[in-house]
Amino acid sequence: MKNIYLDNNATTEPLPEVIEAVIKGCCTFGNPSSIHSFGRAAKARLIHARQTVATFLGTRPDEIIFTSSGTEALNMVLRGFFGFRPAGHIITTACEHAAVYNTIQALEAAGCSVTYIPVGSFGAATPDQVTAAIQPDTRLITLMAANNETGVRTDIEGIARIALEHGIAFVVDGVALLGKERFQIPQGVSALCCSGHKIHGPKGVGFAYVRKGLKLQPHITGGEQEGGRRSGTEDIAAISGLTTAIEILQPILSETVATQRTLRDLFEQKLHAVCPGICINGDGPRICNTSNIAFPGMEGEVLLTQLDLHGIAASHGSACASGALEPSRVLTSMGLTRARCASSLRFSLSRFTTEEEILRVVEVISQWTST
Repeated sequence: MKNIYLDNNATTEPLPEVIEAVIKGCCTFGNPSSIHSFGRAAKARLIHARQTVATFLGTRPDEIIFTSSGTEALNMVLRGFFGFRPAGHIITTACEHAAVYNTIQALEAAGCSVTYIPVGSFGAATPDQVTAAIQPDTRLITLMAANNETGVRTDIEGIARIALEHGIAFVVDGVALLGKERFQIPQGVSALCCSGHKIHGPKGVGFAYVRKGLKLQPHITGGEQEGGRRSGTEDIAAISGLTTAIEILQPILSETVATQRTLRDLFEQKLHAVCPGICINGDGPRICNTSNIAFPGMEGEVLLTQLDLHGIAASHGSACASGALEPSRVLTSMGLTRARCASSLRFSLSRFTTEEEILRVVEVISQWTST
């Protein structure tokens, strides 16, 4: 039995070339801040990496800050923007990833006021909602470019225009969008954060694009690494792996997006045929690889277990908190019933997902749901 991995929004399999790049990066062991030849070799890798990411995003190299993860990048930007005495109004949603949602809640407890835009069954905030939420003291808008659970795409371009017009900082969580479509960062976006392991790169590395002129209070202090904005000796090995993943992705991105969308649509079409009662969670436009599906009358945990027994990896729209299984915050904030949340599974494809695998998953689900 061949294992089938459809949990790529959680993490992706690192490419062989990425693993090789990480090993070579480990061998380039010099400190990039040192001036001797070992340090210069490491520095050269760091400069190349920064240029590669900047070229991919269409930005300047000095606007790229390497971090240990997308979570750290988001914390660095959000906490750094407000400094150590948070004040002012923030616009966001309750559908954000925990890296944003929990950080905003901490800022709210420390003194900020927050508007959580209701996204409803659409699954994302709209430009009109953002405009209506703006207050005289609004300092920040922070939204995800694509939802990691439902795949619903936010109109970042439209909201960026609003942020620019009103002179409000706009921080974007780009983790779920990177590698799922080709995009350029709109002028009104102040910062965008991403992670390496969602694009077949290594874990333990991410980056933030921070537009020149956005002032951040460093929350990791020490040396002058990353322009003094994020201290600590850079992880050249992980950064090298991330660089390789981006270099491989760049020329094939359009093709892989089209293929994943075709397979995702085929998957949903076939599932509708064998399970007519299923519902897609999230009415808004979605990125190419994500299906969050409710199976009415089914327990998601049971179906997930059955899939696992057949060597199929997916994920459930719930999280374990304090020993109790709770419905997904994302799905409940969309107004879905507890029963629908409990019956929902997320399937997320990668560039290596095949039609054969998709049809096999449909077959297994059909066998189980028909019993």
